Amino acid sequence: MVYNNLKALIKGIRSCKTVADERALIQQESAAIRASFREEDSFQRHNNIAKLLYIHMLGSPAHFGQIECLKLVASPRFSDKRLGYLGIMLLLDENQEVLTLVTNSLKNDMNHSNMYAVGLALCTFANIASEEMSRDLANEIEKLLGSSNTYIRKKAALCALRVVKKVPDIADHFTSKAKNLLTDRNHGVLLTAITLVTEMCQIDTAILDEFRTAVPLLVRNLKSLVTTGYSPEHDVSGITDPFLQVKILRLLRLLGKGDEQASETMNDILAQVATNTDSSKNVGNSILYETVLTVLEIEADTGLRVMAINILGKFLSNKDNNIRSYVALNTLNKVVSMDTNAVQRHRNIILDCLRDGDISIRRRALELSYALINEQNVRILIRELLAFLEVADDEFKLGLTTQISLAAERFAPNKRWHIDTVLRVLKLAGNFVREEILSAFIRLVAHTPELQSYTASKLYLALQSDISQESLTLAATWILGEYSEIILQGGIVDDDQTIMISDKDLIDLVLSILDSPYANYLIRQFVLASVTKIAARSTTCVPEQDRIAEVLAKYTTSPELELQQRAVEFASLFSLGDTRIGVLEQMPPPELKATVMGVVSEKKPVGSTKGQDADLLGDEVPSTPGGATNQPTVSVQSNQDLLAEIFGSSSTTDAASPPVPQQKSSVNDILGLFGDSGPQSATAPQTPYPSATPSYPSTPATATYTPTQATSPPPAPVVPVQQRYTTYPAYDKNDLKITLTPQTSPTKPGIVMILARFQVSGGDAATGLSFQAAVPKSQQLQMLPMSNSNINPGAVETQQMRVVAPVGSNVRLRLRIAYSLAGQNYQEQVDFAGFPPGLTGTPS
Repeated sequence: MVYNNLKALIKGIRSCKTVADERALIQQESAAIRASFREEDSFQRHNNIAKLLYIHMLGSPAHFGQIECLKLVASPRFSDKRLGYLGIMLLLDENQEVLTLVTNSLKNDMNHSNMYAVGLALCTFANIASEEMSRDLANEIEKLLGSSNTYIRKKAALCALRVVKKVPDIADHFTSKAKNLLTDRNHGVLLTAITLVTEMCQIDTAILDEFRTAVPLLVRNLKSLVTTGYSPEHDVSGITDPFLQVKILRLLRLLGKGDEQASETMNDILAQVATNTDSSKNVGNSILYETVLTVLEIEADTGLRVMAINILGKFLSNKDNNIRSYVALNTLNKVVSMDTNAVQRHRNIILDCLRDGDISIRRRALELSYALINEQNVRILIRELLAFLEVADDEFKLGLTTQISLAAERFAPNKRWHIDTVLRVLKLAGNFVREEILSAFIRLVAHTPELQSYTASKLYLALQSDISQESLTLAATWILGEYSEIILQGGIVDDDQTIMISDKDLIDLVLSILDSPYANYLIRQFVLASVTKIAARSTTCVPEQDRIAEVLAKYTTSPELELQQRAVEFASLFSLGDTRIGVLEQMPPPELKATVMGVVSEKKPVGSTKGQDADLLGDEVPSTPGGATNQPTVSVQSNQDLLAEIFGSSSTTDAASPPVPQQKSSVNDILGLFGDSGPQSATAPQTPYPSATPSYPSTPATATYTPTQATSPPPAPVVPVQQRYTTYPAYDKNDLKITLTPQTSPTKPGIVMILARFQVSGGDAATGLSFQAAVPKSQQLQMLPMSNSNINPGAVETQQMRVVAPVGSNVRLRLRIAYSLAGQNYQEQVDFAGFPPGLTGTPS
């Protein structure tokens, strides 16, 4: 059955009872339409195209009607043109070859006397124009932009937008006409013109600079919209044409970015929009949001920026979750770096969002809370984050524990608060703590001898109450094993009460972990190392020694290879007598290095305070202005090399050697205890390896040396007066002078600290200074980064070096110096041997 018109076809398709019947009917009708096209039935062409477009909308193929649509467009009747252009827009796209046949029809209809026929052509062009068609008809579009008919100007502007997107290199052809359109009083024309100008400004910076002169005009247009009373034609919820206001604000954002003059022109109107717009409805909120984005993007006044952030603060209290999450919190996350103090005023509302039922709001509030932490509010915000950690979803905990630990590391007011914070994190979410955070905590405790007893007591009590948190168990096991003699001698400190414990109590607690269902492969390794160290330092409880030996013997047959290997090694140490005590003594404090993501405090490594840092000798020295740096240095020897030296050089170690003294702060001292033949050759480059990350300050030419012990709080200074060190010239050419000042300690023979000073005597600055040094193979060298590679006249820049040399040897340096001065580059190499003999000490 063939249907005569579209209405009959729709009725027939709707009467089909099954999908199969519908498909059969469509196929039958499509065949009839094709037959009619072949017969060139011009009377039925209109009905056939109408039916074909409906079939196309149902998803069936209709491409065979493309040429017939072109024939309808060529008809003089408006109804045929309208249907033909509709068919072209639906059945063709810019990749079709048939499109080239449409160009001539479009050009003819753009010059048609009927404005609606022109409108059809422009509408079709704006939807399907290809690059080639855009080039061909660009002149026609430009001509229509100057039409006296607002209906045509509006559509021509959208066609120009299509041309600009397809052929950006001819965008400047529309500049003058677009400027004229900005003065149009018709809202539709102005809306499309601003859309066109915005696209042109994004494409070409030259056009952007040209349109900056139009800022006063845009400001006037926006002001008229804000101050105009009720206009029924453009009113939306009591606001005049919010769509046009948003478009103007977006264009002002582009024009004001990086331009102070343009920003100054629009400051007043932005403040007026921000204060006069009703925020009780979504229409007003959309305008306020665009205003905030514009203020934050341009070179606005400080007061205007604060007003914008206050608007975002109001959005935080909105009942609509989308406004709170995707508008307020997202935007505040972007602007918190611009004006942190202004965002801080809304801290309480942000923290309240952590308790919101919407997970997206909690996530964004959490990210914003991280950015708000500073030295002044670290206690308050960390307390809130710890409270949130107790109830947080598991997906938040890993990032939350990391951020809390990093914030504590950067802004801790003191070391005890830092340790308490990390302990709290380990108790609440020990199964969601990164390995780097755990390592940083252990390093912090190792470098804080005055708090080792306190930390060990807290971990002992925490381990008694909960062994389900993996990181807490690992930290407690390691610290209790490492500093067992401290709590065995001083007892457990709990609420200002001291509880004495025995070797048996400590060993029972640590060994109970092995029987726990939470004990995994890594925890068992930590437990074996811990009880072995406890046994090595305990000489009063023989049954416990035998008990630990039995445990080690049990694990010598473990199927886990690493666990078995450790058990065998530790069991063999039990038969080595005094050597066992030396091998299992307290480890030297690990190197200070950055934690996860490399985020550490500027000029403050892990666990340090503002006024103190460890120098290369392991002592506490006052930091000097400009001397501190957060750049890494090169480690002398890794922990793996140290263990290899201990276990691999037994043939050269004297078994009858005296008991090993307490730990030193230098790795080389440990190596010397085990018969190390001498330090290996190592020269540190100017750019250190990224894996080692201690941060040290420059040492002043005059310093008070205070020796410290790693296992007890630092004693009072031994040397009450300052020591003067002689300065030796190393280089003096081209107005650049370099001097070297050595510093030694009688308790550390063979270690020489050298402070290099750089000065310029002329009127020009030395820029890009590169200072490199090398030592003979029998010596080792470490270098810290230079305080500043640009040496200004009158300024003194410094760089610190550390040389480890055989006792009694002379320190010799080969220096390579490269710099630029007065536009000329210099590079020189100097051999320096000017230090006096005996600087490294007298051999015994």
